[in-house]
Amino acid sequence: MGTILIIGCSKGIGLATTQKLMENGNRVIGISRNDCSAPSLHLKLDILTDELPTIDEPLDGLVYCPGSINLKPLRGLKPEDFTKDYEINVIGMVKALKHFLPALQKAAHPAVVLYSTVAVQLGMPFHASIAAAKGAVEGITRSLAAEWAPKIRVNCIAPSITDTPLAARLLDTDDKRKAAADRHPLKTIGDCSHIAAMTSFLLSPDAAFITGQIMHIDGGMSALKV
Repeated sequence: MGTILIIGCSKGIGLATTQKLMENGNRVIGISRNDCSAPSLHLKLDILTDELPTIDEPLDGLVYCPGSINLKPLRGLKPEDFTKDYEINVIGMVKALKHFLPALQKAAHPAVVLYSTVAVQLGMPFHASIAAAKGAVEGITRSLAAEWAPKIRVNCIAPSITDTPLAARLLDTDDKRKAAADRHPLKTIGDCSHIAAMTSFLLSPDAAFITGQIMHIDGGMSALKV
């Protein structure tokens, strides 16, 4: 049990992770643009534009959840689309990691969890912008895991499509949900609880020998052809 900072705690994976960590007895500090009553303490702000608060207490973990799904063919993408995806997925994350590093360093065995996508490893049409941004997240994961070892563990989760508000338009009919499920060897789509469980594990002492890893929670999509 410890104190965990979750950025993007108000919905989807961030909310499910907040609830999971709270159930496990952790104290959760949540940051989001929207109201959120789930964490022990909520700070309403925009990670990209607002000044970040100072946290004096030790942080046992940090989770960065903000992301984007911008699926278009390359001909339909403008340079500013790449910039926008990079800002929310990478620049916001780097801003948070730099700002809260002193609090992480105060903890005995701190850990960081970031998020990528299966589309980085598995080439998928219309994913150029988000795959580029999340590819950077995976590179930063490995770089910081090396830079911050042995003090701070850094890992990343790369899900396939997960039933979240962010993916709602991709799953808003029965036909879309079935088509999405059928692309996976396990013939189902991801649930926020699956990602929350892995996040909780990676933050816990049970994962004390794991760092620099990209964990593929994707129904077998990245590894199997069935």
